[in-house]
Amino acid sequence: APGQSRLWGGRSHIALASGCELFMKYVTRAYLEAPDFDTCMAQVLERGERFAGISLAARDRIAEVGHPFVQDGQTVLTHGWSRVVSSLLIKAAETRHFSIVVLEGRPDASGAKSAKVYADAGIPTTVVLDSAVGYVMERADMVVVGAEGVVENGGIVNKMGTYALGMAARELGKPFYVAAESYKFARMFPLNQSDLPRMGAPCVLNFVDTASWQVTGGLVGKPYPSDEEDDEGAAAGAVDASRIPGVVHFRPGQVKVENPPCDYTPAKYITLLFTDLGVLTPSAVSDELIRLYQ
Repeated sequence: APGQSRLWGGRSHIALASGCELFMKYVTRAYLEAPDFDTCMAQVLERGERFAGISLAARDRIAEVGHPFVQDGQTVLTHGWSRVVSSLLIKAAETRHFSIVVLEGRPDASGAKSAKVYADAGIPTTVVLDSAVGYVMERADMVVVGAEGVVENGGIVNKMGTYALGMAARELGKPFYVAAESYKFARMFPLNQSDLPRMGAPCVLNFVDTASWQVTGGLVGKPYPSDEEDDEGAAAGAVDASRIPGVVHFRPGQVKVENPPCDYTPAKYITLLFTDLGVLTPSAVSDELIRLYQ
């Protein structure tokens, strides 16, 4: 639905499609094995419940196999919000002391939101601008990200900016780890960014000079001047949007704004994948996909 696309930012499309496809493959195996319809239905329900249980337990399994890679005194760089990455890092924090640097995650502030989760868990956390990825990579010891989808060639589809993060990590010789559930393994084979499917309506972007907001004491709008204000505007407490400090406005059609939700990171930038199937190299993903769909 359009509302759901806006809510999810379109990013869950690949994970949802691959999860449903794998679920149907798993539960419908009962068709050729059951002697009658009632037995078949019972097996479908039982396998569906088992599949749901396996999927729910995947996050804990990934935290178990991935957290030993985080060592005392390290700085972990991550991007956006991922429940499986947060489970892994919070699990690691139970026995190790390390710090986290999070890219802010424009336009939905997902990185800032995840930073609050890590800070609440007692992990020293720093938020930096997305554009500071090259700057902070020097002091990072490792990168850990989630994935919206893991494709056949071992690459991943994830929040916009992950590709640049992978390139920076490789250039500076930092390990780049991906934490993802096996139901996100998708039978896709993109070769570049243009091969990605359309993933819903992107979020609307607002361009704000936050320094101007600070100078004006956080003022986010100025009322219409009294000599220009009409009765309707006064009653509604109208604000002149063109006079909001720090907000950049474009005339309709003046500037094209692109805001794709995800990008594709090729396998060559990925060191290892932490999955509920174990720790995998990118080259092992195609073999695991074959096993999953046998």
